[in-house]
Amino acid sequence: MRRSAALLVVGALSLTAAACSSSATGSSGTGGNSDGKVTITVDCAPPTSRPTQRQQWADDVAGFEKLHPNITVKSIDTFPCETPELFTAALRGGTEANVFYTYFTDRQQVLDAGQAADITPYVTAQNLPVKDDILPSVWDAMKSGGKTYAVPRTNYSMGLIINRKLFQQAGLNPDQPPQTWAEVEADAQKITALGGGIAGYGDYSAGNNGGWHFTAEMDARGGAMVSADGKKAAFNTAQGLAILQNLHKLRFDDKVMGTTQLYKWGDLQKQMAAGKLGMYIAAPDDITYMVQSLGAHYEDFGMGPIPGDTGPGAGTLAGGDDYMFNIKDTPAQITAGVQLLSYLWLTEGQGQQYNYPRSKASGQAVGLPEPELFQGATAAKDTQLKTANATMSVQAFAPFVSANVPGVGEPANAQAIYKILDTAMASAVTDPNADLQKLLDTAESQVNEVLANAQ
Repeated sequence: MRRSAALLVVGALSLTAAACSSSATGSSGTGGNSDGKVTITVDCAPPTSRPTQRQQWADDVAGFEKLHPNITVKSIDTFPCETPELFTAALRGGTEANVFYTYFTDRQQVLDAGQAADITPYVTAQNLPVKDDILPSVWDAMKSGGKTYAVPRTNYSMGLIINRKLFQQAGLNPDQPPQTWAEVEADAQKITALGGGIAGYGDYSAGNNGGWHFTAEMDARGGAMVSADGKKAAFNTAQGLAILQNLHKLRFDDKVMGTTQLYKWGDLQKQMAAGKLGMYIAAPDDITYMVQSLGAHYEDFGMGPIPGDTGPGAGTLAGGDDYMFNIKDTPAQITAGVQLLSYLWLTEGQGQQYNYPRSKASGQAVGLPEPELFQGATAAKDTQLKTANATMSVQAFAPFVSANVPGVGEPANAQAIYKILDTAMASAVTDPNADLQKLLDTAESQVNEVLANAQ
């Protein structure tokens, strides 16, 4: 799977229409009746394993429907919110919900499939009051050819999550996490020396996540995955080779990564939550998942910037998730969908994301430095409300925030590229005799083929 902001979702609804995959139930025949009533379906419902979030979503939908008595919301219970195979099948069959969950990187795939509605005329200050307060860089990810096709839900950038308890046990200062790869190596050795099956550092090498992390680490070293025109691979460089060499050294020379490899999303989180991993590259919301789903504790974690060669990385992979709209949606359904997303995800003081007092009262995370969707007065208000209701030490994330590493968007055709780079990452951490340059050569050839076919 891709990066699972999907797995961190606290969203979906009164569950009057539960299913295991997206469905366009309500995208025809109920778009706008003569009596002015409209029905919309939305996917990405919270699982039954998260009863608190499930109930909160149901409460929010009821609140929305009370404000909009002409709108009926039906939810589709999906967890994870997106898996590549089911997502692709839904696009091919045209069976998405009226309002369906996607990653930023899915935009072109949905457009190519002809399944995206142009929502430009409906993204107005009336339907989405914070429209002009959302960062332009976030809106850029929602657009193609000057048209808007999605409404953002969350965004993220990558840093280094650390286990503060293990840092302390190893005699390291958790308020000063490593900022260079050399420091990562040194700290990982001290953490691994604690014994008991503890690994100092971990990385992905399967499920497209290996290639995703290769990209993040390429950004950190100041490199790029593809050329500026998007037509050629650009990672077969000294920077790309250094990524594989670094991992190979950590795995086989320093022996700080443990013996089990081929990790995908969810595996490193389990190790970290169990106190068996010192650090790994991730976004802040991984901590939410570890606490809510794996029984970890907020105070055990902190973050630093993604490491670079001589200091914090030159850049850090940035992405996020959003909702797109079924091509078959009526104008009334699109309007209702934009209003629903505004209520649930993009209004300070309410909904799934910004009802900080409710989140605090129910033991959920308040205080993580992301998402960071807003600018201006809305951003200032968010900071004020978040600080007032924080459930964790803001100081634990200060090294990540203060480094202010610039975000770098994911490449076009990202998932196909990530899948190819999985092989190189896997070989680097499983084969002591791996020919790292040959791995890069092969990956470059394969990515060039993908890019050529995408033209």
